[in-house]
Amino acid sequence: MSPARAAALLLAMALAWRADAQPGSPAPTASPTTASQLPAQLEGVGIDQNLGAELPLDATFRDETGAEVTLGQYFGEKPVMMALVYYECPMLCGLVLSGIASTLKPLDFVPGKEFDVVVVSIDPKETPELAATTKASTIERYGHPETADGWHFLTGDEDQIRRLADAVGFHYRYDPATDLFIHAGGIFLATADGHTSRYFYGVEYPPRDVRLGLVEASDNQIGSAVDQVLLFCFRYDPTTGKYSAAVLNLMRAIAVLTLSVLAILIVRMVIRERRSNAKSNVGTA
Repeated sequence: MSPARAAALLLAMALAWRADAQPGSPAPTASPTTASQLPAQLEGVGIDQNLGAELPLDATFRDETGAEVTLGQYFGEKPVMMALVYYECPMLCGLVLSGIASTLKPLDFVPGKEFDVVVVSIDPKETPELAATTKASTIERYGHPETADGWHFLTGDEDQIRRLADAVGFHYRYDPATDLFIHAGGIFLATADGHTSRYFYGVEYPPRDVRLGLVEASDNQIGSAVDQVLLFCFRYDPTTGKYSAAVLNLMRAIAVLTLSVLAILIVRMVIRERRSNAKSNVGTA
């Protein structure tokens, strides 16, 4: 590996680390206050949280079979988990896809049933054959081949890729010196009607947070009563891309739980006392 290519890989990993390991900060982007502190290769690269942004559902791509599709074909009924990567990425993109597989393993939400997974290559030179190979390896890591219909790996022309990337705030650039794409790591969730809902940075995504994000993206059409309680007690923090405790709501939940337990104890004491009195009356009759 050439020194330039190795340096590009290190820069990509630095982006992933900054996005994943710095709570309280959004994914790295070049800004007037930080651009001078970034290496030139990272200027303008990062992820902006365009929450509520409308996705270009009419954008055209090719799926892993080579068929021409529109982005909108994967929307309409359930939320969608999305990632922008490229299939021949030597390091970061593989970690993103592994992170998705690892996150979904403990969840009882099933791709193709409660939600779909859509992965789009940012490299217009990549082919459906590459997409098919990457899909197969990702599903193998996930361990549930029966969910293959819920995973979609797309390739497309640069103008269509850019439309999607700009809509979701995914800023990347191609480095001809290394023949690599410089980009940050992360995934995002979208609602069934095609609007961005939640962003998760880096290459590891807490299963609880992703589950809650999917429940919210579905407008509470999936999930359990426990999820509703958790959503009451936890709130998505856009500055960190994580769910954190909503202290006031958590205190309210604890108070309600405490009062409920006390009420149950009081009712049991009253019932026990009435039964005792009834037995005493029978004994003296």
